[in-house]
Amino acid sequence: MCLFYRTMIIALTAVLFSCAGGEVKHEAENGVFNKKIEHVNVDADIEADFTKAVALLNQEQYQQAITVFESVIAREQRLPAPYVNVAMAYSKLGDKEKAEENLISALKLDIGHPVANNELGLLYRKAGKFNAARTAYQNAIKEHSEYLPAKRNLGVLCDLYLHDYKCALEQFQDYLELVPGDKEVAIWVADVERRQSR
Repeated sequence: MCLFYRTMIIALTAVLFSCAGGEVKHEAENGVFNKKIEHVNVDADIEADFTKAVALLNQEQYQQAITVFESVIAREQRLPAPYVNVAMAYSKLGDKEKAEENLISALKLDIGHPVANNELGLLYRKAGKFNAARTAYQNAIKEHSEYLPAKRNLGVLCDLYLHDYKCALEQFQDYLELVPGDKEVAIWVADVERRQSR
């Protein structure tokens, strides 16, 4: 059975790597998504190094994590998770170019990868590339409509940055269907409805 790590995003990518054969079940906040992925046999030493790198990432030892992830990538290029995780480490160190490069590598392997698209959307939003961010978030939820981080981030992008209140309302309402107890998003819905009615 797969282990769930402290950080939700890191956990999702770790699960995608370590359970690469068969059905994978992920818990994203209060939502769940399942995805069938092609069976990939991964050597035990590579998987052990990946687990070590994830632990380093969780401990905020970003440079050490990058070194181990890059070692994993040098030996195993068939799965997106190492690219996604190394991109997160680069992002934490402020190297947005390397982060983007690795997220794109992950998406070349799986264009619909929800975590890679969500991370790329965050990167683009911070860079002011709002349309590119929107595309990334939409790619994340196209096949994984219940992947909550991308749905929420798309709603925020549409609301605060694109002023597309119809899009924002749709994302927030879909999110609330999956997480009806989220009071913060419920407040956002009321606020968007108020502004849309002006």
